[in-house]
Amino acid sequence: MPAYRYPVIDLPATGENITRLRLSRGLTVRDLQHFFGFDAPQAIYKWQRGQTLPSVDNLFALSALLGVPIDDILVGSGTDYQQHKTEQQAIACCSAVSSEDKRYQNFILFL
Repeated sequence: MPAYRYPVIDLPATGENITRLRLSRGLTVRDLQHFFGFDAPQAIYKWQRGQTLPSVDNLFALSALLGVPIDDILVGSGTDYQQHKTEQQAIACCSAVSSEDKRYQNFILFL
């Protein structure tokens, strides 16, 4: 069995991701607070600062609200995870390119 590093979630980077995704959808912290039915916005601020993570249920709901897979919210640390994620993104990007645009695939992979 090959040696693998135990994957760990990078909380500050995940928090930055949550903030970026929220802003890109035009949502406020208050919007998320109301969506989750929280009495106060502190939990969302803690997620964004990387102090805590959403529960699994809230992470699932957040991914649905933001329209992205959970894997696009969480940021893993460690070179093995990051390299795997980058390779997956490159493959997904290139598979979206139609067969007529094959000449651009090498350029996209280079990026």
